Amino acid sequence: MRPPRRGGSAYDQAEAAFKSATSKPAAAPAPAKPATATEGKEMVTLRLDRAVLEHFQEDGPGWQDRLNAALRVVAGLDPAI
Repeated sequence: MRPPRRGGSAYDQAEAAFKSATSKPAAAPAPAKPATATEGKEMVTLRLDRAVLEHFQEDGPGWQDRLNAALRVVAGLDPAI
């Protein structure tokens, strides 16, 4: 007398073995996004004089933040830099 079969067909057993060997572990949930300086900012299109644009760009990266800071001072939203 034969012992009872376990685990289904050979195909099912092979699929289960390969699935466990090739499955990636579940990814950890993404950490909460920290508040950034760009929150509350809006992308706009703005025409500026070439001289004004060059003035802010000559110091390199961060020119948009410097321009925003200057506009905030002129608008009376921040004290003078």
